[in-house]
Order: sequence, then C-alpha cells, then structure tokens
Amino acid sequence: MRMERLSTDKIRIFLTFDDLTERGIQKEDMWREIPKVHELFSEMMDQAYNELGFDASGPLAVEVFAMPAQGMVVIVTRGKLERDAERATEDEEQEEEVYEMEVTLEQSEAIIYRFRDIEDAIGAAKTLIGQLTGEGRMYRYQDQWILCFDPAGLEAAGYHALIAVLAEYGEATSVTPAVLEEYGQIIIASDAVKVLAEHFS
Repeated sequence: MRMERLSTDKIRIFLTFDDLTERGIQKEDMWREIPKVHELFSEMMDQAYNELGFDASGPLAVEVFAMPAQGMVVIVTRGKLERDAERATEDEEQEEEVYEMEVTLEQSEAIIYRFRDIEDAIGAAKTLIGQLTGEGRMYRYQDQWILCFDPAGLEAAGYHALIAVLAEYGEATSVTPAVLEEYGQIIIASDAVKVLAEHFS
C-alpha cells in the first residue's frame, strides 16, 4: 500500500492486488458494503494519518479507480466543515468513530507504466515492437516517462506478455488516464512503441 498527498485535503492511495488478497478481499468486493472493506478503509486512514498527517475526520469523498493490471487507486478528499459545527459535534464524534463517505467507483482498463529514464522506455519499446504492439501513448509527468496502452483487442496471452515486458523495464503507476490528460505533457500521441523503437535504434 503506497500513499501520497496531493493537496492539504486530498490523498491518493495505491493498492496492489496483493494488498487486497492478503486481506481476503476480491476486486469486486470494493463495490460492496462489507466489514472487510470497512476494515481496509480504516487501516488506510490510520496509515494516512501516521505517514502523511492526513486527518480523516468529517465528510470524505472517496473515488476508487480499478486498473486491471496494476490494482486500485483510491483518492480521498476531505470535505470542508465549519469550525463551530465541528466543535459542536466533536463530543458526539468521539463516542462513535464513523467516516461519512461518498464513494465513486470507476474502472479504467488502461495499462500504464512509468519509466525513470527514457532509455528504459526505449528498451521496452524495442522488445515490444514486432512481437506484441507498436501502439501506445507517451507522456511526461512528474519527471517521469509514462507509457499508456488501451488493452482492447489484445488477447489474454498478449495482454499478460505486454505487462511482463513493461514490468521488466518500468513499474506500474497509480496515475489515471484522466490525470495524464489533464496534468501530463503528451510526448507521442499515438504508436509510441513504433516511434520509440524506430527513432532510437
């Protein structure tokens, strides 16, 4: 479980499928109101407080993005409470610790890997070209090179082979396609693998 602070009132948590399996949670369970999921959320909020000093009291908006290859991204945004109202309800809150959550679930099929060095991305592209795909988009985001693929049309074997190659050269990232579109810089808009493999031979 990895977490990072995005702003004063917002954090991002990256859960791998191993994190879920260890707790006996299936991906589908994140859509259900079950005790195991509540326990996981409480654990995440405790860790967020210990690691980032993020206080999860008050109303929270929780967005869960499921990414098939990498795991799940949970974005937690703390709502604003009036200070006087907060003081008035503080005693009640201490009696029973309950998170007011508004949960949004989204599924992203995109396969997204980051590379610390352009050479690693080129290495991955040279391995992929001719074998699996020449497609993909390349972004520059937070000083890293990011390759993004749409797995539609890939057979299961090709899908797993693509992930295996990308994992050899880079690492899965919790960033979503929407974040890349909004905050990333598009470097190669299409056929990124082909462009990288051919231009850096």
